Amino acid sequence: MTAPATVQHILDRFLKPEALDGHRRRVCSHLRACHTPAMGGMQLVCDQCDSEQHWYHGCRDRHCPQCQSRATRRWAQRRQDDLIPVRYFHVVFTLPHHLNGWVQLHPELIYRLLFKAVWTTLKTFGQDPKRLNGQVGMTAVLHTWGQNLSQHVHLHCLIPGGALGSNGQWHPARSNYLFPVRALSRHFRGQMVSLLRQAATRGELSRVTRSGQVDEMLDRLMAIDWVVYSKHCLDHTASVVDYLARYTHRIAINNARILEVNDTEVAFRYTDYRDSNTIKTLHLTGQEFVRRFLMHVLPKGLMRVRHFGFLANCCRRAQLARIRQALCDPKDDPAEPSRPSRPETWLCPRCNSGRLHRVRVISPTRTQPHAPG
Repeated sequence: MTAPATVQHILDRFLKPEALDGHRRRVCSHLRACHTPAMGGMQLVCDQCDSEQHWYHGCRDRHCPQCQSRATRRWAQRRQDDLIPVRYFHVVFTLPHHLNGWVQLHPELIYRLLFKAVWTTLKTFGQDPKRLNGQVGMTAVLHTWGQNLSQHVHLHCLIPGGALGSNGQWHPARSNYLFPVRALSRHFRGQMVSLLRQAATRGELSRVTRSGQVDEMLDRLMAIDWVVYSKHCLDHTASVVDYLARYTHRIAINNARILEVNDTEVAFRYTDYRDSNTIKTLHLTGQEFVRRFLMHVLPKGLMRVRHFGFLANCCRRAQLARIRQALCDPKDDPAEPSRPSRPETWLCPRCNSGRLHRVRVISPTRTQPHAPG
């Protein structure tokens, strides 16, 4: 008999907690407890069919594939509210796979430098008087995986097509690619390699221990082309926002892609982008699936989503108001939506006519782990 095809049941079956560090062990504890009696919940009774149901709380861990859907929708709605009536660009900056080993050794450092290198590159191009001559804005979301759960570190950036000048005027982008992709790629490469060399000089790459490895790696990185993808999304900006939102509160894979779990293997669906976007099925041993999934657990406290330039949290509202004024866009600054009160009753999913009423609070069945990281 096959097990339910979910990440939670895969972890229950194949995880070996003793082989994990403390942070990953806590994350796995959260994911395994999600929507189970371990989290506590409510006992409800329908006033029509008298059916009794137990609803258990979610873990709210940012790596969990089966909860936080409301948080995802709220994030997407806030980004939709921030959209201005200009052309947007979806730009992706990818780290070469040569750096995957260093990412495993120093994930927090590499991810931080990636955000810095990307923003420095875009800010430099935006401020260039021959290009946009102003301040650009960027929302960036870190992805660390490929469709087959392999390590593939890249930054998805949603960028309004233009810049806010020092005189308060809006300087629109004049091309379909925002900035020349080849020039972006070279500047990004130079910035990232320079930041890595500075980090090595400060001793921040201490886990890279082989003599001469740092210089050898950085020289190799400078000798290859780095991948930057850029495309305008005039007609589907909202779709790009929704795409980025899917992985602001989860990682790597959702349960809908998992096809089968048996005593030894996991089968899941993936898109092979190198083969004309063909949909394929990949079979992995249970232990290998768990290993690949846990590669993408983020360091504790690391912010996966960041905003820069005129979209930075500290100035976004004021700067967007200036831009809308320059564009003669009368849209009111949206007020922070009030959180709706939790309903006292819910529609019964069994009879679809009665209402479920809470009759008892269910206490957690065990001591809860530390708060999600």
